[in-house]
Amino acid sequence: MNKNTISISQARSKLFSIAQKVQTPGVYFTFTDKGRPKTVMMSADEYESIIETIEVMRDFPSLDRTVAKVDKDVKSGAYLRYPTLDDILAKEGYTLNKKLNTKHAISTTHRTRRTKKS
Repeated sequence: MNKNTISISQARSKLFSIAQKVQTPGVYFTFTDKGRPKTVMMSADEYESIIETIEVMRDFPSLDRTVAKVDKDVKSGAYLRYPTLDDILAKEGYTLNKKLNTKHAISTTHRTRRTKKS
């Protein structure tokens, strides 16, 4: 991260230049008033990324422990006992298309357009 600190009055005169600089990943500016941090300017992409990360952390508070467990299971082979997507869908009441002759095939049947009769 490239942190830049600048007073709000200085930032006012350089706003367009600062807005251009923050488009570089990892660059942001802290604006101060009387030496105290008041606001931060960063790219909209980085802001959205931070917000999404916070939402994931809020929705999955133990995600780090879950990832560590899955990593351990992958190394030990225990992941092979995990249910498949087909198992989960069947448990939820979905039925699979038995006409397809491979386990994970996608139907390639296409409808043709009808032509208008004159």
